[in-house]
Amino acid sequence: METRPRLTIIDFVEKYAGKYAQKTFLREKVDGVWTETSFAATRDEGRIYAAGFMALGLQKGEKVSLISEGRNLWIFTELGILYAGGVDVPLSFKLESDHDLCFRINHSDSRFIIASESQIDKVRRVLPQCPAIEKVIVLDDIPLREGEMYIGQVRKMGEKYMAERADELEKRIASVGPDDYANISYTSGTTADPKGILLTHRNYTANVEQCQSVIRVNEGEVMLIITPLDHCFAHVAGFYVMMSYGGSIATVPGGKNAITMLKNIPIAIRETRPHVMLSVPAISRNFKKSIEAGIKKKGPKVEKLFNFAVHNSTVYNREYYNAGKPCWKMWWRKPLMSLFDKMIFSGVRENFGGRLRFFVGGGALLDIELQRFFCAIGMPIFQGYGLSEATPVICSNSPGHARFGSSGRIVKPMDIKICDEEGRSLPDGETGEIVIRGENVMAGYWKNPEATAATIVDGWLHTGDRGYICREDPDFLYVTGRFKSLLISSDGEKYSPEGFEDSLTDSSKYIDATVLHNNQNPYTVAVIVPNKTALAEAVQKKGLTPDSEEGKTAQLEILRGEVDSYRKGGAREGLFPEKWLPAAIIVADTPFTEQNGMMNTTSKIVRGKVEKFYADRIEYAYTAEGKALCNPKNIASL
Repeated sequence: METRPRLTIIDFVEKYAGKYAQKTFLREKVDGVWTETSFAATRDEGRIYAAGFMALGLQKGEKVSLISEGRNLWIFTELGILYAGGVDVPLSFKLESDHDLCFRINHSDSRFIIASESQIDKVRRVLPQCPAIEKVIVLDDIPLREGEMYIGQVRKMGEKYMAERADELEKRIASVGPDDYANISYTSGTTADPKGILLTHRNYTANVEQCQSVIRVNEGEVMLIITPLDHCFAHVAGFYVMMSYGGSIATVPGGKNAITMLKNIPIAIRETRPHVMLSVPAISRNFKKSIEAGIKKKGPKVEKLFNFAVHNSTVYNREYYNAGKPCWKMWWRKPLMSLFDKMIFSGVRENFGGRLRFFVGGGALLDIELQRFFCAIGMPIFQGYGLSEATPVICSNSPGHARFGSSGRIVKPMDIKICDEEGRSLPDGETGEIVIRGENVMAGYWKNPEATAATIVDGWLHTGDRGYICREDPDFLYVTGRFKSLLISSDGEKYSPEGFEDSLTDSSKYIDATVLHNNQNPYTVAVIVPNKTALAEAVQKKGLTPDSEEGKTAQLEILRGEVDSYRKGGAREGLFPEKWLPAAIIVADTPFTEQNGMMNTTSKIVRGKVEKFYADRIEYAYTAEGKALCNPKNIASL
């Protein structure tokens, strides 16, 4: 087997900045105009900021926290930290809790913190509780307070340092090795005190090399990164993979808050006309609902034709790898697909810039119906799987190599096995814990040797996720859910609920979110966040007033109909074991959001927080009155 050199991130950037020097690497909207920055200029900015951090006194191995929306200055300053031998501590701009922010800054031993205008107020609030912070470096031109400095000053200090002490900069750069820490990436906050994942330079460069075994982009193609830059998914699958192929990345313009940034996403898509996008399931679902809403506005005839066209393509595409088979049964659908593509789907794709070849979805499991929908309209969304402890990519579907429902081809080189609860390896096709070994496995958890020892055993990373290797094609991995989120029935049988939860949410316009619960109970209950607007419209079409008792009863019956569609005789019969389908529905009166802690910063539902918040309602659902659909609490929730 060919042995690749163990590159640092610095080696990696130098290599590709040299290869693609004057080609565009970064695209950013400044004052309403999209700007372009070359590979060479990106590398040069990193060096200047490295000199600036050294002028500030940053020593090798010291930590710098960074909290900002995605932008060029994020990338320049992060490269500067790495070139100076420092350790970057990327923080999510979605962090709202003072405790969460303060914990990460202090736990990481950060000496400096970099913040954008939209994040500076959070930093200023917690600064008195962060005594180790010497300077706050601000990315935007705003009035500064004591202990703050503008990033432009750091750059000027860097230019002066390079002019006077260039040899010291080069010596520091040369001192950085592949096993040196690149960053501390904190888990996304499902517990009060998250773990800090230590990722080395080689973790990153190894994972890029692994990614190249399963996914490819073309030189010059544009990727729009919607996911936050603080996560290693955006670094590897976006920043570094695109760099290695000579592509460019664009970031969504930020704003005063997260809502402004969300509104900027469709504008950025139309203006950058990406070939590839990084997304998460929550955003992809919103895209689907937006497409369907746009079609609906064109009238019932267009909506009916669109639905038929989607159905025709979905039936033809099957699970992607077996599209068009058997030929004798599918031959007549292909010309219809071409017709509908020109008539309908090409117009939909124009709203996404007209060049989009595919999405890569990470962060959570993608419902198979969502994958089929986007493939039908000619913009496939390919499921990938990974976790930060694996830097993060473990497998991914890609154009020409996909099985809908799977999480994709396993990256190479990397060892993988599926283990039972006793740690014994299971044969292909059997479900157990996903366990991996490779150069992408983290160095450990910062200041937490106990958690490190429990997670990495003899070099093998125990992911805590359940899955199986495809028996028919062992290159593919199927992820079925988290061990910790298992439902347990009264007889002790276990079941992972994520597939049903995602399917119900994705397939129903009446449901915004779902969480199943069963902890050794006689039946499963579902906490459902309703789409009240869609429900109200539906009952109004029946001539009912939504706020009337009769109207609310009709809305509850619609929700039950969506759940019952998975039962025998329903449109989705057989997708999931009937035993685990919910026998009781709890209509949530409070949606799951990041602000109330029921959703984390990567848009994943925090099951434990939901169960705690709705503990009384869950207990009520196991009474005779609470099990009844039209109970007083469900009616009140509407």
